[in-house]
Amino acid sequence: MKILIIQQKMIGDVLTSSILFEALRKKYPEAELHYLIYPHTKPVVENNPFIDRIITYNPEEDGKPQNFLNFLKLIRKENYEVVIDVYSKIATGIISKASRAPVRISYHKWYTAHFYTKTEKQLHKPQTDAGLAVENRMLLLKALGKDFPAELKPKIYLTEEEKTDAEKQLTNAGIDPENSLFMIGVLGSSKDKTYPPEFMAILLDEIAKITQADFLFNYIPKQKEEVEEIYNLCAPNTKKRIHLDVFGKSLREFLALTAHCNALIGNEGGAINMAKAMDIPSFSIFSPQIKKENWSIYEDGIRNVSVHLNDFSTALHGLSQKEITKNNGRYYELLEPNLIFASLDKFLKITSTKKVGTK
Repeated sequence: MKILIIQQKMIGDVLTSSILFEALRKKYPEAELHYLIYPHTKPVVENNPFIDRIITYNPEEDGKPQNFLNFLKLIRKENYEVVIDVYSKIATGIISKASRAPVRISYHKWYTAHFYTKTEKQLHKPQTDAGLAVENRMLLLKALGKDFPAELKPKIYLTEEEKTDAEKQLTNAGIDPENSLFMIGVLGSSKDKTYPPEFMAILLDEIAKITQADFLFNYIPKQKEEVEEIYNLCAPNTKKRIHLDVFGKSLREFLALTAHCNALIGNEGGAINMAKAMDIPSFSIFSPQIKKENWSIYEDGIRNVSVHLNDFSTALHGLSQKEITKNNGRYYELLEPNLIFASLDKFLKITSTKKVGTK
């Protein structure tokens, strides 16, 4: 059996959808399993033992009319027996249909249903602590049988060499291996998903005061100016503990550095999901426009904790998604640091006592 899974766009989506490969491998040990993703998301599934082949789709190039037709021909030549389209958009629906696979599975949407042979309606309330992002993906396997698990946890597979190189990077930077070390997700994937800089600085001051920990920031060079804005808002004692020059030059480097941290704290997004996939504790701050129940994956209120404006206020109650998104910045201002301190302090008492270690 030859199976293609399609998951385009974001890193967190690609990582979460990788659970389907583990489930399929257990049921079909001899199957050939392929993954269609965007090039920049490939690092989170490298070395995954359940994936036989990664096919990359670059929308800027492969999305051009002639290139897209050629891409569809290549997919058709693979002769897949099953295609599972997790992304479930019109473009991926066309790819699914063009594959001519006898079994084509996706979520039920009136405008894409004709591309598939079987569709599933998504759940709206989580049934397990895995959360909706995991449960809805596993739901897609129902079309292939009833004996699949309801949930599986995403995993990232680092090499020993990657972990050793990260350890050397920390040592060369003079970071005490016995001291608590936190990776900070200072920026979200967009401005609308980024906690206000002045609030983030206050949280960092609180963490530094309670733990006396060292900090690494998750960012890329082109974000340096935004990161420095937050750094400059911090108290002098906090600044001394921030190692701005130590950061992942690549996504795999970031993962290896995070594997040496006590926890990842910051804006909800792909980095939080990656930390969870390495069994690194996480504390995440959700943007008001994001539904927490969709992405609060494997949260136990102890090692994996998240906060959302809805946890503290009724300001969003009764509002449409469009209204919340339009005024997202204003609602973010309502999520003041003092509201977060109690759950953050509890989290720090658990995660800052000793190094988590590497996996």
